[in-house]
Amino acid sequence: GNVAGDSKNDPPMGAASFNAQVIVINHPGQIGNGYAPVLDCHTAHIACKFSELLEKIDRRTGKSVENNPKFIKSGDSAIV
Repeated sequence: GNVAGDSKNDPPMGAASFNAQVIVINHPGQIGNGYAPVLDCHTAHIACKFSELLEKIDRRTGKSVENNPKFIKSGDSAIV
């Protein structure tokens, strides 16, 4: 998404890290801590790193099904 803010009063700032919900669509093998995908945002390609897999979640309900999973694979949704 995009970020909008007041440039004169508390402007938005870059983040060193953030948590994201990801859904693994089509990936061979398993994804674990330290995985480094490239994010595509409009025309930018930005390298990032999954420093920690926080929880695996049910794609339909959004509820946590496993804390600190060792890996995720195709079809899984997770907070990283």
